[in-house]
Amino acid sequence: MLYLAEVQKKSGGLLGGGGKAELRLLACQRSEQNWSSVSGDEVIPSDEANSYGSGALVLVDLSANRQVQRLQEAGRPLVSILQNFSRLQEKFKTQEEEIEQWKQSLTYQSQELNRREMEMEARREQLQQMEEDFEQMEQQRQEITASQEEINRQKEAYDRTRQELEGAWDHLRGETRRMEEQQATMQQSAVLDDDKARTLHEVLNRLTGASPVEPVRESLNASFEILSQHQERLNQYWQTLEQQRSQIGQSTHEIEQQAQNIRDRWQEWHQAQTALEQAKAELKAQQTALIGKQDYARLLSSQLQSHDELHQQVYRLAATSDRVKIGFYVDVEALEKMPVDDLQKVVQDLENELLKLESFVESQEEELRSKQQEIDGIKAKIDAANEYDRLNLENELSDEQDGYQMLYETLVGQRRSLQERKAFLNQHQSILRRRQGIADPESSANVVDLEPILTQIDAQRQQQADELQALETQITQIQAAIQQTENIVNNQVTDQEAKRTELKRLEDELLNRRKADSEVVGKVATYQEMLQPVQDTTDGMRQKLEAIAGSMAQGQEAADSQQQAITEIRQVISSLTNP
Repeated sequence: MLYLAEVQKKSGGLLGGGGKAELRLLACQRSEQNWSSVSGDEVIPSDEANSYGSGALVLVDLSANRQVQRLQEAGRPLVSILQNFSRLQEKFKTQEEEIEQWKQSLTYQSQELNRREMEMEARREQLQQMEEDFEQMEQQRQEITASQEEINRQKEAYDRTRQELEGAWDHLRGETRRMEEQQATMQQSAVLDDDKARTLHEVLNRLTGASPVEPVRESLNASFEILSQHQERLNQYWQTLEQQRSQIGQSTHEIEQQAQNIRDRWQEWHQAQTALEQAKAELKAQQTALIGKQDYARLLSSQLQSHDELHQQVYRLAATSDRVKIGFYVDVEALEKMPVDDLQKVVQDLENELLKLESFVESQEEELRSKQQEIDGIKAKIDAANEYDRLNLENELSDEQDGYQMLYETLVGQRRSLQERKAFLNQHQSILRRRQGIADPESSANVVDLEPILTQIDAQRQQQADELQALETQITQIQAAIQQTENIVNNQVTDQEAKRTELKRLEDELLNRRKADSEVVGKVATYQEMLQPVQDTTDGMRQKLEAIAGSMAQGQEAADSQQQAITEIRQVISSLTNP
């Protein structure tokens, strides 16, 4: 298990020597991106931590029995973890902002949906009320029909009574004629006998009680009152129907506005989708350019490595052969004039310095080979690592490569200095042997100077290194641009999908609203079809009642004339029966 620990060192005594190192565990990795603090002050002894200073932070991998399996400096991994945490924090902040926007949008949509549900509920209640009203209208229509039938029956009775009245009038006129005839034959007598007088009184009594005008008038007034109440209700229904038509017109206007808004938003969505496709194409072009530059960077890196190997081979050649030298900077005239003992002392000093320099360069060469092995090991780990570990390993690889490059640049100068010192020493040794009379097995006349070759190699290598550095800078910039473009494209994709879902929802809502309005329009049309015949029937009944009222007025005039005639006849009979 991986832990974050602090290196602690105990004092090594009075002499101030290094103490034994211990690791105080601070935090434990629970998962890939989850760390928790270690309770208490647990300390693990570790000899491997002696190379770190007291207070240094390290990452330590402990086995189940608390044995140190691997130890590494925690600086770079911590920086990587903090960078990842910072990126995750920014991502979470962006997601929180998007969530807040979605919450606001959903709140608005919920309020709008509730408002529309309330409108639909109000319309549903209105329709239900209209249905109840039309049921009442149907009942009233039945009542009016029954009233119309009753009026028709009364009219038939009135017609029968009128016919009877006309028959009685005919009988009365006949009796009157007979009476006038009798009066003419009985000019000597001014009286009627009792039987004839009784007969005339009975006829007059029948005529007096035969008038049907008052009952018919009462029924007619009641029918007019019922018809007026029915018309008032019909007027209310017509008003409600007109309100429904007005609401349907307003709703239709709102629906058309909403449809136009949806069409405009779809047009904006398609424009944004076109821009998104262009951004995707640009992103793909950037990724293709990045791959090309990365391939070229690998090629330059390979060439730099070849130049490094060639550089090392030249130095090894100079180190293993006395016929090959690098640089000649010996003042031969001064050495010829110098005393032999002094010259011998100079040669001895040069030999000692060369031994020290060779030892130092060898240690640097060993360290360079070690770093190369570490780089190869990290590359192998990167190939088998997951995404999170790969990011940390790539950062570690970059640091190791930077260290390798710095060490290599330093070692190039040291190698050259070593070869120059060797050549310098060889010149001194050759002059010393010649002045001591010792034969020099190899003359320096045939020695080859590799300094121009190394200079050319270094120039080419420096040119390629500069080009590689510039290329790596471009690659970093392109990667940053690609990352930024990917974030923009991903956000646009999410936004476009959300807008598309929202537009689909609005279209479905518009379709449902149109369907509901169509149902309302159909019901209104149906109610109008039901209401218009009732209104026509009511108007027809009013016309009939008015016609009956006119006939009753004429009948009333006739009845008044009849009563007046009956009164006159009664007076005549009274005068005839009382001589």
